[in-house]
Amino acid sequence: MARALCVSSCPLCSGTRKDELEHRSAYDLCLEGIDISKEPNRAAEMMVFVRIVETGDFSGAARALSMSPSAVSKLVSRMEARLGAQLFRRSTRRLALTREGEIFHARAQAILADIGAAEREAGGSRLPAGRIRVSSSASYVLRVLAPILPDFLALYPDITLDIIQSDALADLVADRTDIAIRAGPLADSTLVARPLGHTALIVAAAPAWIERYGMPVSVEQLATHDRLGFAYPRAAEEWLKPARTESDRVRVSDGEGIRQLALAGVAPARLAHFTIRNDLTDGRLVQLLPGLLAPGLETFHAVYLGRSEALPQRVRVFLDHVSRHGTIS
Repeated sequence: MARALCVSSCPLCSGTRKDELEHRSAYDLCLEGIDISKEPNRAAEMMVFVRIVETGDFSGAARALSMSPSAVSKLVSRMEARLGAQLFRRSTRRLALTREGEIFHARAQAILADIGAAEREAGGSRLPAGRIRVSSSASYVLRVLAPILPDFLALYPDITLDIIQSDALADLVADRTDIAIRAGPLADSTLVARPLGHTALIVAAAPAWIERYGMPVSVEQLATHDRLGFAYPRAAEEWLKPARTESDRVRVSDGEGIRQLALAGVAPARLAHFTIRNDLTDGRLVQLLPGLLAPGLETFHAVYLGRSEALPQRVRVFLDHVSRHGTIS
């Protein structure tokens, strides 16, 4: 446990003298004999700032760092005054990063990661370490990511992963996500992307559905039937103009759920080919109107905030691994 003598004017403490204050942080937030209100400890400030983003509020960061909420608030105000920019949008209900805050957060994460890497290298350990938060669809996790994870975890035993399975677009800042695996066009110009390949989109139904309703022989006939759809807005183009307003009688929040309902014979669906390849081969699903409905094409990317050279080492090695071994063809 690090010990430091803290002077009364230290901006990282509550404002009253605390002799031999014990800090839980990996960094000494107070420098013995130095009033850091005049000589700011930028690494410590960045660490507090990053912890605020991670916990979502000043109180959570204060608890994690054994500081008072008022000390955290004063530190942020001092940082904003020195930088000449507002880092957070504050309200009674939530705390959100400004655009300047997003940029500063990405750089601060990278700088702190480099400090940690320098300390590990000086101590004889050169392997990256830390937690990576990844957002991806369940379909990609099950069929592409899961098979390549054992090798990655064996290569980097000090890296841990939080994997959030969701087909909805992740807000990387609000959700504190390092990397998101996204399908479809990229509308957010602030993100950097690495291509992971593409897949055909196939309209298919279960044999039980075909037995019940018959094999459609035209696009117009297929349009009269119910179909499975997504329960959130998607950037993908409309694949079939419906014959009535509510054609998506059943909507699901993820592609794997849609696949399961299609297999159960609920309705036809348009699904990524890599997710139903075995279902088509084994006859559990049948492609509909292959000569009349042209397959769509969906691209996959690994996206992140900030420039590649500013990424923490743990995130960089994960991106490299996924780019080499997690592509879709």
